[in-house]
Amino acid sequence: MESNCAPNEDAIATIVTNIQVEYEVLRKLMENTAFTEDKRYRIKSMLISCMQLKEMQLTDTLATTSEEENWSCIIGLAVVHMNLGIVYSKTDKIKLGEEHLMKCVNLLKDKELEPSAVLLVLGALNQLGPIWFQWNEPTKARDFLVQAEKIYNEFTSIPGRVPFNMPHNFGIEGVNIKEHPREKLEKLNTFTLYYLAQVYKSLQDLGKSVMYCHMTLRSQLGHNYIMQDLNHIDWALNAANLSKYFTDNDGFSQARHHLAAASYILQRYEDILKRRTENNEESEELAADWENFKHKSADIARCWAKYGIQLLYLSKQRFLQDDESEQENDESDDDSPKSEILNNLKFNILKEKIEPIENQITDKYLLDFDDAKLVFLNLQKWLGEAKLYYTLENHASMYISIVQDISKGYKYLLFFEKHGDRQAKMHKRRIDMLENVIKEVNPQYYKAACRQIWIELAEAYSDILYIKLDRLLTDDIVPRQQLVPKINRLTKNSIKNYQAFLDSLKTRNSDSVIEQIPDEMLQTALSSYSHIGRLYNKLITFDKAVQQDNIQNSINAFKFVVDYCEKYPEAAEIMKVELKICKEFVNLLPMKGNWLQNEMKKE
Repeated sequence: MESNCAPNEDAIATIVTNIQVEYEVLRKLMENTAFTEDKRYRIKSMLISCMQLKEMQLTDTLATTSEEENWSCIIGLAVVHMNLGIVYSKTDKIKLGEEHLMKCVNLLKDKELEPSAVLLVLGALNQLGPIWFQWNEPTKARDFLVQAEKIYNEFTSIPGRVPFNMPHNFGIEGVNIKEHPREKLEKLNTFTLYYLAQVYKSLQDLGKSVMYCHMTLRSQLGHNYIMQDLNHIDWALNAANLSKYFTDNDGFSQARHHLAAASYILQRYEDILKRRTENNEESEELAADWENFKHKSADIARCWAKYGIQLLYLSKQRFLQDDESEQENDESDDDSPKSEILNNLKFNILKEKIEPIENQITDKYLLDFDDAKLVFLNLQKWLGEAKLYYTLENHASMYISIVQDISKGYKYLLFFEKHGDRQAKMHKRRIDMLENVIKEVNPQYYKAACRQIWIELAEAYSDILYIKLDRLLTDDIVPRQQLVPKINRLTKNSIKNYQAFLDSLKTRNSDSVIEQIPDEMLQTALSSYSHIGRLYNKLITFDKAVQQDNIQNSINAFKFVVDYCEKYPEAAEIMKVELKICKEFVNLLPMKGNWLQNEMKKE
């Protein structure tokens, strides 16, 4: 792609400067929001006419100049087409903009690696990619952007090669026309990588999208050695959000690395805010920046907590799989190309600075309770930090979600605890947290969250119940009279919460006709009825009349599942296993009820 021409840089500078002086004056006037829309439209027309005149003049000059002077005119023409392409692409005449940008690229074909051409080509390709993406042609957009990436890589691989100082921002916000050309080159590449991330996401290639997101972040660090113009908040949030992909794909080392980098960049931003405060800067802008910092710090703390929760959950799943060959405590299970790509997604420039942050939590699968407890304590700390910003009074939905995350942490930690009494204590902590929240919120406004909490509470009470029942059967030390009231209380509380969930769905109308349950709630609702049926059978009482009521309540719950599946056959497939059990109980429990009635008649 590189030519052998030796252009006169002074001649190029003269032509380009002549074009850009007029272009920049009119562009700034055109973008001045103080002017009326009509006036800005007239200025835009003047700008287009001016560039068209330059195009005619340069085209005429090309016919009468030497090869060396020709190259200067070609660069000038490419600049004109770039300008027209940018102006048109910001109007409803996007097709005209695309045509001028293509003329810019074609004029410089096979000369893309020339220092005087490289920035123009990259700028044009970076405009063409988004245009075709906007036209719902992501594959075409990808091709332009991949071409831009290739040109950048080839140009930067040539030792000592520096772009010609082109006084242009190439239509990209954040590129200053007065910046050093090398800085412009790096920023253009950053935008190429950013656009590629969006395109690959649209093409459903999430792996490549994540890779280019990481490369974008790494590029931003690479040409911000002291991070003077880095948007710290955006960078930190983007890095933290990438961690979610890695945790979902068993890439805990990469997830932790990105979270640590996010925390470090956020710390740098906090230092900047502190210096502004120490300099007695008092302004609404500073106050807003502090508020934004606290907000995003809470978000990143939540991302850390999600990492911990996922590590607990996947460690639990590995044990449940019970596959000895896959229980190696390795960071990676294979040497596949995908693993190699994942391993390379690191910010080497930050490595030493973020190691202390990384070391606060492991990136290995957990093997026992001690491992799991350390992770849980960290996620508890992070969620505590998040609650400082997301209070119940000001951010109820987020506060509820945070409490549910803590509850989830307890739930996964329980798997690693083998002692029943300690399991029960952890369930009790979950219950206390969730009940404190449910007491403070109005189910009418937070119905979805309340439904989730009712199910969690019902399950937690039920789990403690089965711990106590097991103890009742196996432990001769604890007196029966102490356990029975606890068992009944736990059973009733579990039933109460399942019933609260079901009441919110209104599964029967005023005429007791079974209403159809929304698909997303169907399995949970029918399972709740099934659980209620079982729970009524767990109540311990010597009063035969109460026993009779409990049996009838149990039959009613099981019968609802059977009747619903008969009325809505699609539910029968979803509840295949439980439906069979419910039918058995519906047939057997009446016999138990009849026996009780006969016993009561004898008394």
